[in-house]
Amino acid sequence: MHPTDDDAALAGLTVLDLSQGIAGPYCGLLLRQQGARVIKVEPPHGDWSRQMGRARDGQTAISIACNLGKEGLVLDTRQPAGRQALAKLAARADVVIQNFRPGVAARMGADPVALAAQRPRQVYVSITGYGPDGPMAGVPALDTTVQAVSGLMHLNRDASGTPRRIGLVLVDLGTGLYAAQAALAALVKAGFSGRGRHVQVSMLEVAASLQAYQLVDEAMFPGDPLAMFNAPTGVFATADGLLYLAMLDDAMFRRLCQALGCEDWAADPGLASSAGRMPRAAELSQRLAARFATQPLAHWEAVLQAADIVFGRIAPTQALRSHPQALHLGLFKPLDQPGLPGLDWPALPARSARDAAALHAPALGEHTEPLRREFGL
Repeated sequence: MHPTDDDAALAGLTVLDLSQGIAGPYCGLLLRQQGARVIKVEPPHGDWSRQMGRARDGQTAISIACNLGKEGLVLDTRQPAGRQALAKLAARADVVIQNFRPGVAARMGADPVALAAQRPRQVYVSITGYGPDGPMAGVPALDTTVQAVSGLMHLNRDASGTPRRIGLVLVDLGTGLYAAQAALAALVKAGFSGRGRHVQVSMLEVAASLQAYQLVDEAMFPGDPLAMFNAPTGVFATADGLLYLAMLDDAMFRRLCQALGCEDWAADPGLASSAGRMPRAAELSQRLAARFATQPLAHWEAVLQAADIVFGRIAPTQALRSHPQALHLGLFKPLDQPGLPGLDWPALPARSARDAAALHAPALGEHTEPLRREFGL
């Protein structure tokens, strides 16, 4: 173990999180869970994530999950005193995060150019829907609308060809992750050069990046439908549950043939490579479906694991809490959320044991008075 493995990597850094919703707050959450102090600024009516879904005690699942461990401050930037206070706070922050449409943050008192002049080492993170300029720069964006515009919904069509949204807010979370990574890279650069950077990340860029290999595949084979990468693969019903089978390479297919008693497949030269199997995917899947239906999940898990085949039992999200591997890893940590006992949280990947303390998301304006005194607002 490195001697500093238990130290929070970003301890000593102050982040001013002006953002609302998911993408920006998730970026701030990642920095907080790496040890940074994150001050969350909300308007008097609160971050709109507090109204996203079912609410209890002024919180929703999203407002909790994206703001754990932050200090909550309310400022009314519609008033001159609020804008002055925000500018004063921003001038002392190592990182500023905002996800408003272009020009809004500057009107609030957090202009990136002015702040860079006052604090050259500062990293300023701007998250937008469609970028800082261009024909759609001023268009409001949500995860779902960017999924629609970017092709992600088209990629996720159902069997009848109807586009569907991806079930979780993939673009929002991906944007927060990309923004946090870019902010950390800029902080490293500032440590060498003494100069910060204005990091700009758009949800449209992230949606495109997430589809990189699909876009490359379509460019390589124009006009052809997007194909699976190998076969057989997909969801199969066993006698008492569902599993997902994946196929990595030709050697794995040969092991599958032996494990399932399909030696005729192994002897068929047309099935020796993925290029030959993909056109016959429906045929392969039909036979596998009949085979898997004869035995329960536990049987097939043992067979497939012994043959070193990639597979996974399909389970609801909540089942992950009691999954043996999740328990072994200590994946879930309790939250100290006032008024909402019994909540837990999946620990941030790569976090140290000491940085896994119980946290809570702030109530609206919870830390306003102590922050006002500390910063002389």
